[in-house]
Amino acid sequence: MDAWVIWVILAVVLGVAEIFTLTASLGLLGAAALLTAATAALGLPVPLQLIFFALSSAAGLFVLRPIAMRHVQQPQLQRFGVEALVGKPAYVVSEVTGRDGRVRVGGEEWSARAYDETLVIPAGATVDIIEIEGATALVYPRE
Repeated sequence: MDAWVIWVILAVVLGVAEIFTLTASLGLLGAAALLTAATAALGLPVPLQLIFFALSSAAGLFVLRPIAMRHVQQPQLQRFGVEALVGKPAYVVSEVTGRDGRVRVGGEEWSARAYDETLVIPAGATVDIIEIEGATALVYPRE
């Protein structure tokens, strides 16, 4: 069997494996194998084919993959307004129950309710804001 056929088979196998992993690594190795198949078809000896495969694989993995991954990974969206309060800690100003209460968040005082309606959170406790419902923070005590 000719060397270029083996390289093409290797490229196809790596390409199929890339479909299942979605890491961009195996796809770049498959592309390197395809380029090496072209050099094998031109008649390059096997040791030079292996060197070409190693160099093109390294170039793909260390140069092209980081660039591709930067384009794939999107920055985390910033939250604004009341959405930015979700997940932040708050200080209980007056007792929080399932019906009412007050918390201080970042210098502002908010009306609050316990996320679990059976809880009673005493003044002075630290809570996490779970959700904002209208102008009321739904909170849960920190442990």
